[in-house]
Amino acid sequence: MAQIHLFFIALILPALYIAITNYHQEMIPTTLFISIAAARQGVPFPAFLEALLMEIAFEVLREAGIRLPGPVGQAVSIAGALVIGQAAVQANIVSPLMIMVVAFTGIATFTVPQYSLGITIRLLRFPLMVAAAFLGLFGVMTAILVLLLHQCSLRSFGVPYLSPVALPI
Repeated sequence: MAQIHLFFIALILPALYIAITNYHQEMIPTTLFISIAAARQGVPFPAFLEALLMEIAFEVLREAGIRLPGPVGQAVSIAGALVIGQAAVQANIVSPLMIMVVAFTGIATFTVPQYSLGITIRLLRFPLMVAAAFLGLFGVMTAILVLLLHQCSLRSFGVPYLSPVALPI
């Protein structure tokens, strides 16, 4: 059951951050909102562009780590993430909370057992972020609904794609 929670965290956490910080600040407790606003002070980019930059940087580091030999690749990706994250925060390019959101999303993506499903999550994260940037939580929910409707319309060898999760009547 925890695997499903991490799946949804990996898929929608950056989109939720963008939607809530841009459109739905009233959902955040006041003291937390003040802390987030203070951390974002001086960051020249909107939350969407900030998230996009960090997600792309994380994906580049992940791909570089995969292509380098064994222990060297892991060391380079970990050190690169630490150095780039710290440099981006010190240069006021991104907020520290965005670094945490991207890191938690990346860790949640690593917990997905199937490599192909992990790639799918990584690719679907970007349209969800775009929907959040344009329409807030309404955009996130609409994008998830479109994704679910698409999965309902799929068939594999004549069997509905979502039949394993369907409840028997």
